Amino acid sequence: MAAVQISLPLPVLPQGWSGEKDFKPVGVLSSATQRNIEPVGPHFLAHARRKRHHRTFSEDERIQAQENVKKVEDDDAGEISEPEDPLMLQRDAKDWKGQDHYAVLGLSRYRYKATESQIKRAHRKKVLRHHPDKKAAAGSSEDDSFFKCIQKATEVLLDPVKRRQFDSVDEGADVDPPSKKQAQKGDFFKLWNPVFVAEGRFSKDQPVPRLGDDKSKKEQVEDFYNFWYNFDSWRSFEYQDEDVPDDNENRDQKRHVERKNNNARKKKKTEDTARLRQLVDDCLAGDERIKRFKKEERAGKDRKRLEREAAEKKEKEDAKKAAEEKERLRKEAEEVSKAEKAEGKKAKEAAKNAVKKNKRVLKGSVKDANYLLPTGEEAGPKRVDEVLNDVEAVMAKIDAEEMASLASKLNGLKVAEEVGNVWGEEVKRLVGAGKVKEGEMKVLGN
Repeated sequence: MAAVQISLPLPVLPQGWSGEKDFKPVGVLSSATQRNIEPVGPHFLAHARRKRHHRTFSEDERIQAQENVKKVEDDDAGEISEPEDPLMLQRDAKDWKGQDHYAVLGLSRYRYKATESQIKRAHRKKVLRHHPDKKAAAGSSEDDSFFKCIQKATEVLLDPVKRRQFDSVDEGADVDPPSKKQAQKGDFFKLWNPVFVAEGRFSKDQPVPRLGDDKSKKEQVEDFYNFWYNFDSWRSFEYQDEDVPDDNENRDQKRHVERKNNNARKKKKTEDTARLRQLVDDCLAGDERIKRFKKEERAGKDRKRLEREAAEKKEKEDAKKAAEEKERLRKEAEEVSKAEKAEGKKAKEAAKNAVKKNKRVLKGSVKDANYLLPTGEEAGPKRVDEVLNDVEAVMAKIDAEEMASLASKLNGLKVAEEVGNVWGEEVKRLVGAGKVKEGEMKVLGN
């Protein structure tokens, strides 16, 4: 853009203005001080460099550009540097699908972990080294085939979709699982952990659980294997598709190739799923932690079973003891009951015998007392019946204790008067108690 110059004149002083009259100073200038000024800055350094080496502006700029390129190469050499395979330098650019894009850019050790910044720096370094113009200036007669490989690798790796497709089939990032002999002789976790780290790059769910070590808890190990047996992979195989014709004339051929590619993708996806499952099965089979957990689980089950059996045995023994104790108490109660019945029977028999004896005493008392007649007077049948009927009537009105008391009073008495008095008192008692009516007795009590 051309510079535009605009002239702005100073404003005109008002008429009648006078410096002596209208100017009012607000301060004074300090005295001048002499100082030594040292030239600095990039422009001064460039000027000094040109003067020292007697260069023109164009010469200095060209030399500085070359030094900057060398500096960039040296800076990237530490992070992005690996030997170039002579066979790779002779690759045909048309076979770009068969090339290792990471190896072309010198990022073999990073691969899917390489950042966008690393890819761009690697591309810049390779371009500076293999640019056709630079090689032509150096007198090299090589073609630009490898340079095209570099450009294609950069195009694929800087495109997120194309890079994911290439990462899906990048065998350089795969880690082969250990064989059975290797797993038995070597460190199980050091051999298998890199395998699952490599496979984990395809997981939709991040972060991926780690294999852990021998000290991992049972829940962590179960979570690890559950994750891998239910692995949700984003891996696809579009990168290995057969090229679809771009011409519009042969549409049938185009549809045929597309169907063929779709079927091939599905087959490869199925095979990859089966491969991963077999890999997890092999790891699980050699994992000593699973064996230890199963052993501990069996021991726990056996311990619980033994405890349950012991508890059941104790319960049966307690029930048996309780039944035996119950039976013993029942027998004791039965024996006590039998003894009580026997004693009761004996008591009843004794009471019955006592009553019979007392009845004999009572009947015998009147017989011995000549049926309450004076001595020498003979008792006739009528007298005997009347006395005995009164005795029977009295015995019917009294209980066993009263009968025993009465018998004790009559025991040993044979005098009619004494016996009659005892019977008379008993009849009066019964009359007083309301058990016998006055005059009911024909002989006794009269």
